[in-house]
Amino acid sequence: MIRLNCFYQSKEGRLQEALAAAKELTAASLVQDGCVAYDVFESATRPGVLIICETWRDDAALDAHSASAPFVKNVGVLNECGEMKIERFDF
Repeated sequence: MIRLNCFYQSKEGRLQEALAAAKELTAASLVQDGCVAYDVFESATRPGVLIICETWRDDAALDAHSASAPFVKNVGVLNECGEMKIERFDF
């Protein structure tokens, strides 16, 4: 399995747009084949910070997710609205 922790910092004034994209991406991802878990969290202590936590069955499922229309659309919005750093864990 693959776990991704995506740490996101929105640009000033862009948090709501980024959060809407992250929620839309979460909903679309949860129904994709190979998605074990997918969630987005908003920091209670750091303004504009989100964490997206994903768990995928394998690389094939993650690759399909990364090529999906909801991913392309919403990650595009996220990239416009801020910056993301990703940690990957294989287990």
